[in-house]
Amino acid sequence: MHGFLITDTCRKTGFFPNACPINVFPAIILVLILLSGCAAVGPEFQTPELSAPDTWHTKMAGGLAVSETASRDQAAWWELFTDPLLTRLIEQAAAGNLDLQKAVVRIQEARALYGISQAGNYPILDSTGLVQRRQSSDETGTGNASGFFHAGFDAAWELDLFGGVQRSQEAALAEMETRQEAMNNVLISLQAEVALHYLELRTFQERLVAARGNLEVQKETYDINVSRFNAGLIGELPVYQSQYILEQTRSQIPLLQDGIGRAANRLAVLVGKPPGTLHDALMEKHAIPCIPVEVVMNIPARTLRQRPDIRRAERVLARETALVGVAMADLYPRFHLNGTFGLEALSAGNFFNSGSRFWGIGPRVSWRLFDGGRIRQTIAAQSARQEQAMIDYQSALLTAKEEIENAILAFAKEQLRRDSLVKATAAARNAGRIARDQYQAGLVDFSNVLDAQRSLLSFEDQLARSRGAVSANLVRLYKSLGGGWQHMAR
Repeated sequence: MHGFLITDTCRKTGFFPNACPINVFPAIILVLILLSGCAAVGPEFQTPELSAPDTWHTKMAGGLAVSETASRDQAAWWELFTDPLLTRLIEQAAAGNLDLQKAVVRIQEARALYGISQAGNYPILDSTGLVQRRQSSDETGTGNASGFFHAGFDAAWELDLFGGVQRSQEAALAEMETRQEAMNNVLISLQAEVALHYLELRTFQERLVAARGNLEVQKETYDINVSRFNAGLIGELPVYQSQYILEQTRSQIPLLQDGIGRAANRLAVLVGKPPGTLHDALMEKHAIPCIPVEVVMNIPARTLRQRPDIRRAERVLARETALVGVAMADLYPRFHLNGTFGLEALSAGNFFNSGSRFWGIGPRVSWRLFDGGRIRQTIAAQSARQEQAMIDYQSALLTAKEEIENAILAFAKEQLRRDSLVKATAAARNAGRIARDQYQAGLVDFSNVLDAQRSLLSFEDQLARSRGAVSANLVRLYKSLGGGWQHMAR
């Protein structure tokens, strides 16, 4: 049909001579029919079946529960901590983090490369123009000077009979999707890192409060011992004992302050700001964010499907599968449809005359007949890459299951440890009060007070660490579940 339309146009416009090659167009039509009927070479990508158990192996405890309706909570898990500053920091990181910005630019690069691959669906059209004054040799020509004027168009179109171009487009699309999932992976890692450093800072602050509280009690005890020594009621040993525990506690404070400053600097860099920028906002003391009473999780299969690393591994496998077809397409001939037309004349006055017109159209076939087995070895190499991608996909599944199971276990067990430390701290506080009263009454020696104060400081420090660890383990659990990127993608 297209051939008859073109031929009719040739005759009506008079641009080409009346002898248009009508016999060429049936061949072109036949080629187009073949083009529409041929399937792309190489394997078709099939999404691997995701093997996941019906339930998690680790027993649900500590407020954990599996539900179909967990996606909403997991999409913005940081909001469950009800800490406005934490929420603001995560939003600032999503807007200003440099690693995330780089991942976004990598997606833009892949999108442009995919656009380049799509250009293979269309013909290439080049235009040329030339004005030249030239003189032939007396020996080989007339020796006369003449002009030469040329203008024309050249068109070329590769007919994708065996699907090589199609497979290259599939590979480019899969690469773009791979980078999208890589960016999502960067995003959830960034969100978790911001939350973990924020919790670390709050934990350091709580430990600092505990250290300073113990320091005040120990300073009071030391002053009492100094007074009693000056009054001749006790010897020097209790004075030195109370002094060294006092100074030991005092020596911990600079380390805790250093930890607070480092965490604040790291948070500033994560949100894309210079170190020190967030100190004013972070130095005000706040409690460690509390965990929600109930933490709802998705069922295993749904959880694994939403993890960006699993999705990325699948897209890498799709890309490598498509590239097998690209390599196999080199086994077959390549068909091109070429055309050229334009004007040529030896003088400017004759340039637009009908006699200056020229044109040409016809197919071109190229087929590599011998290359020493290079193409087949290329196919074998790409097939091996595809197999490696499948193994990487399976490995990513195993790693994901391990991370989730470990996160569930750590979250539940740390809560048990925290509950025990709460009781131990209360007991140590009571023991310290009783030991101090009995010492002042002369019923026990100072070593009992010393042991009680040392134990109290240790238990209060461990309790602050454990409270921070419980919240941090919840962050790691949400990260392992693949939550967070969905909310930012809206």
